[in-house]
Amino acid sequence: MPAPERKHEPPAERLFFALWPDDALRQRLVWCRDTLVADSGAGRRVPAENLHVTLAFPGRTDIRQRACVEAMAGVIQCPPFELHLHRSGYWPRSRVLWIAPAEMPGALITLAADLHAGAVGCGLKLDTRPYRAHVTLMRKLAQPARNANCPPLIWSVDRFVLVRFRTLPQGVKYEVLREWVLGEE
Repeated sequence: MPAPERKHEPPAERLFFALWPDDALRQRLVWCRDTLVADSGAGRRVPAENLHVTLAFPGRTDIRQRACVEAMAGVIQCPPFELHLHRSGYWPRSRVLWIAPAEMPGALITLAADLHAGAVGCGLKLDTRPYRAHVTLMRKLAQPARNANCPPLIWSVDRFVLVRFRTLPQGVKYEVLREWVLGEE
């Protein structure tokens, strides 16, 4: 007896919501990264085109779930806000160098929480750890340069994006699929 015929469904995509810097801020983030790792040895710099702040990470998402998270994101209400990135740090266990706000704006916390809750409402399982906004600058770094710092970076946040990512032999590739402007209905 032949196997029942199945409709071919597209494979699940790996997605996340993020704040995506413009080119000017991206260049300042690269300068900051390079300042913080000067004379610190080997590590893997995050490519400039991959720098971002993750808001929520739905992960593996099928076509139905993607439609749901896109619809959910389209109704989120959040005003534009400023994000002051001026605290750098290093997580020795994961060997990650990052820059983050010392204080998270209320709008950022609400936006991340709303996206997280919306993705859960679409049937996705997300990380339950507390949200920590940051930009990963470098991975697999033995230790950052001592006494290095960079001046505060002020990010005027007026939009967020949905990103698809793929792991390729040459590294991770990110593709912005959609964007939503903050403060618009």
